[in-house]
Amino acid sequence: MRKLIKIALIALGIRALLRWWKRRRGEAELGTAAPPPDPADQLRQKLAESRSDDTVELEQTDEPIEASVADRRAEVHEQGRAALDEMKTPDEA
Repeated sequence: MRKLIKIALIALGIRALLRWWKRRRGEAELGTAAPPPDPADQLRQKLAESRSDDTVELEQTDEPIEASVADRRAEVHEQGRAALDEMKTPDEA
């Protein structure tokens, strides 16, 4: 009985060793292939493209940017005040 258990444990150990060896060999083959592209490089490239698109758009507009920002800010404040007035009950006014 002890011999049978010993043989079974040895067989399981050999099987585990072979599986580990095959897996390691497969990873080594995959490692020699071209490495996947770096996600950080892809993001940098997208960012550079979007920045170049923004500069083209900015060059095409003749309006000063600061004036449009101030106008937009005033418009947003007006919308906020209007929303606040709508939320107030007649008793609070």
